[in-house]
Amino acid sequence: MAIARAERDAPVRVAIDATPLIGHRTGVGEFCRGVLGGLATRPEVSMRAFAVSWRRRGRIADALPAGVRPAQRAMPARPLHLAWRHLGWPPAEWFVGPADVVHGTNFVVPPTRHAARVVTVHDLTVVRFPEMCDPPTLRYPALIRRALDAGAYVHTPSQFVATEVVDAFGADPARVRAVHSGIPIRPASAAGAPLDLPPEIGRYVVSMATAEPRKDLPGLVAAFDELAGDRPDVWLVLGGPPGWGEESLQAALERSPFRDRIVRLGWVEDGAFAPLLGRARVLAYPSIYEGFGFPALEAMAIGVPVVATRAGAIPEVVGEGAALVEVGDHVALAEALAGVLDSDERAQALAEAGRRRAAAFGWDACAEGLSALYREAAHAAR
Repeated sequence: MAIARAERDAPVRVAIDATPLIGHRTGVGEFCRGVLGGLATRPEVSMRAFAVSWRRRGRIADALPAGVRPAQRAMPARPLHLAWRHLGWPPAEWFVGPADVVHGTNFVVPPTRHAARVVTVHDLTVVRFPEMCDPPTLRYPALIRRALDAGAYVHTPSQFVATEVVDAFGADPARVRAVHSGIPIRPASAAGAPLDLPPEIGRYVVSMATAEPRKDLPGLVAAFDELAGDRPDVWLVLGGPPGWGEESLQAALERSPFRDRIVRLGWVEDGAFAPLLGRARVLAYPSIYEGFGFPALEAMAIGVPVVATRAGAIPEVVGEGAALVEVGDHVALAEALAGVLDSDERAQALAEAGRRRAAAFGWDACAEGLSALYREAAHAAR
């Protein structure tokens, strides 16, 4: 009896994939940074992090929050992903040591010998819009199916994606858990980075997105073309790295009669992110599909109005805190943006609604939800 109680009360030993923290952090990296910070303070879990990377594994220690330690042998990504996809081997314990739960944070969770498995599925672009995916991403469904067949639990950042996982893979709904993410954390130490905008820039619409097809940046350029002629002081600022939608975006830029008022910044460092967002008149988020929506939530949190599409989980996340238009309707997008640009009253109302909505999202709540999932998964695996 005493041994059983001690086992029940002992912290759950979790090995978590922190590979997305290495290098430029996209949305998955922001998820890892936020949730690791939240989990590190919870006494009911004991966190260790690993990186599935041969060359960059040494960089993971510096990216981890206090309370999370790295613990692993070298894990070369390409051969391991191949072996996990086709063979379901080798087990994670070979690399990370004993664990109660292994959490794959980016669509892939290693096979295990004894530990329970949790895999985060951030969206199902690869199922819904495979033509918008690059070749490495197209391998995810096979890995997700193999994990589900072996009894893995699935975490999703929204109920929208949880429902899609059940529908697309026939997953047991009891093993699929929606836990909302928090708002990206920008380290205070990074504040003050230079903001590289033209000195003559006036009011601007900002977008924060990788140039990939599902972000529909060419559509945003088309919407800007609709409104820019009557508003000569308005600019469009595109923040985010190049991606596999670069060719279409470049074509849209070359066609635009207002190309001289469109700025591409590339990757935006943490210290420049808040100033860039905070100076914007409105954030445009014209996605074709989303599993959550960090940029919209981050803008709402600091009182920047948001105009977005009714794509995927965006309505679930933004609630009444943003103006929504139909996916692909560039005229409606232009009209909604113009409504914010032309009306201080409209902009203020959206800003206030956005702040109220964003206040409902936090990493402590996310960590609490994942901690409960870890304990449930570990208990089921015993």
